[in-house]
Amino acid sequence: MSAVDELMVAFRDYLLSRSDLTLKHFIEDFDWSMEQRPLASHDLPVVRSLREIHLAGNGAEGALFDRLLQAADMLHWAQTYSITDFGSDFLQRYGWVELFGTRGHFASAEMAGGFLLLGPGVHYPDHHHTAEEIYIPLTDGSLWSKDGQPFLPHWSGGIIHHPSNIRHAMRTEDEPLVALYLWRSGPLAQKSIISGRL
Repeated sequence: MSAVDELMVAFRDYLLSRSDLTLKHFIEDFDWSMEQRPLASHDLPVVRSLREIHLAGNGAEGALFDRLLQAADMLHWAQTYSITDFGSDFLQRYGWVELFGTRGHFASAEMAGGFLLLGPGVHYPDHHHTAEEIYIPLTDGSLWSKDGQPFLPHWSGGIIHHPSNIRHAMRTEDEPLVALYLWRSGPLAQKSIISGRL
């Protein structure tokens, strides 16, 4: 079994082990048996941040992070935005990998899931999309805003739910953000609509 296969199993098992009702409803009846796609690995500058994080002894989130780290060099890291959206500095500290979905390492037209990575000192401004979304940070201390409300800190393992088309934004300070994400009930490859600027 490859490191990508092991990451997919760890991702699924982590979600199925959680008791949060919002999450349980989100993944209810999802078929986890997906065909694997032969995606070439693709690195991004922000992946260096991933390699500098140490989450030893951080429970289930730490175990999932370790699987992500082991597979990082084999994953197809990507970016949705261009330099004209947020500038070159943002692109140096932003990226994601779709583990499964319409573009991911495993094929699904029902739901997409993967990991968002933001380096330190990033402001990901207000944006929204049709798909309903869940984030679960694997790292501590990132700041999140929903529907124009003030930024509030979120911690490893917390569930952050964004209904369809709700505006949301994220900020990092001294530490990077690694967050599991899930998308469903909308176009799984939609580029977010930017409603705020840096």
